[in-house]
Amino acid sequence: MSNVRVRFAPSPTGFFHIGSARTALFNWLYARHTKGVFVLRIEDTDQERNREEYLNILKDGMRWLGLDWDEGPDVGGDYGPYFQSQRADIYRQYLQILRDKGRAYDKDGAVFFKVSGKKQVLHDAVYGDVERLEEKDFPIFRSNGTPVFHFVNVVDDICMKITHVIRGQDHLTNTNKHIELFEAFGAPMPQFAHIPLILKSEGQGKMSKRDRGALIEEYQAKNFLPAAVRNYLCLLGWNPKDNEEIMGIDRIIELFDFGGIVKSNARFDERKMAHFNTEHIRLLDTDSFCELAFKVLKDDAALKSADRDYARRVFALCQPKVSNMEFLGDMVDYFFTEEYVFDPESEKKVFKKGQPPARMAEALEFFNSADCPNFDAQSIFDGFERLGALKGVKGTDYFQPIRYAVTGRAAGPELPAILATLGKEKTVSRLARAVAKFA
Repeated sequence: MSNVRVRFAPSPTGFFHIGSARTALFNWLYARHTKGVFVLRIEDTDQERNREEYLNILKDGMRWLGLDWDEGPDVGGDYGPYFQSQRADIYRQYLQILRDKGRAYDKDGAVFFKVSGKKQVLHDAVYGDVERLEEKDFPIFRSNGTPVFHFVNVVDDICMKITHVIRGQDHLTNTNKHIELFEAFGAPMPQFAHIPLILKSEGQGKMSKRDRGALIEEYQAKNFLPAAVRNYLCLLGWNPKDNEEIMGIDRIIELFDFGGIVKSNARFDERKMAHFNTEHIRLLDTDSFCELAFKVLKDDAALKSADRDYARRVFALCQPKVSNMEFLGDMVDYFFTEEYVFDPESEKKVFKKGQPPARMAEALEFFNSADCPNFDAQSIFDGFERLGALKGVKGTDYFQPIRYAVTGRAAGPELPAILATLGKEKTVSRLARAVAKFA
């Protein structure tokens, strides 16, 4: 293990924002790339806005993304407590250090830090050397006795031996305050790396919690794959070698370093996030996809009563067509119930292409005849070819009307495979119903 120690230090005052998740991800990736330590530290000194539910949402979201922490809440470690609300004694000790050095004084009930008056140079891993002069003394304790962010942030980084501070570019303007404090304490300076902001997909400005697609909980609720969200987030402000895009986590960890972080702000694209999700769904092996499908549809009454092996065949058949697990139920429902709905939009497309009732009736007669003894996908395809030759049309001319008859839809997996999975009895029954309905 290396000596690298990074931290993610959120405030539990709201839902888990995508920008915060990206900051956590970059810290986690750097820790894993360097075989260092990833610390979760909770900045909960804002007693009026902190909520236990928000802390739980944060931890659940991080675990969902696979961002396990080596030290912090529920894990422990040698440098706790990991909640700022439990570190008051430590802050008083460090305040006394500044008082003893003549760098802290009382004013209007608050405590102010006396700046050095010299220019500070930040050696940032992304933005290079940034020179800034802090001209005014600034408060480090409020008049109500609570410490200010700049003070506790630096004290905690010193106490927890943080070696690298990876955070949003919006903190770049206040880092000179932190440098002043590090130097006043005589503490080693961590390596800073400020990462670009995430801008909203439409218009200008930083993405806020009110913008669509801004909360990690949204993707959890929609059953996005964590691997897809992780993959997309890492590319908001970081370019890997050879411009790779769809990557597994091991590959991302291997490539991730400060050299790939860009200075320009990243623009969030919800459609591209969805594309990444689709690609990762298709990369799943069959067993993993089926287990995920059972989990997503765990409350589906029809699926609960279905044979599990049959359900696995259905899921495996549909996987190449699934773009979003959120809509999986609508894609497979006709496999598990005879009460499926005929989609009117699909009906318009199907009926525009010919005479579906005639094709349905011809297929029904064919399936009931001795000419179709086998009912595997290849035999069904060959049967349509023979039937088409007999009727003077292409075998594929039967696909649209038959698909609509047995599924109620105009699109989906390959039709012969659908019919083989349903079986001959269900196929014939559904065709007969459709023939009667559309006669």
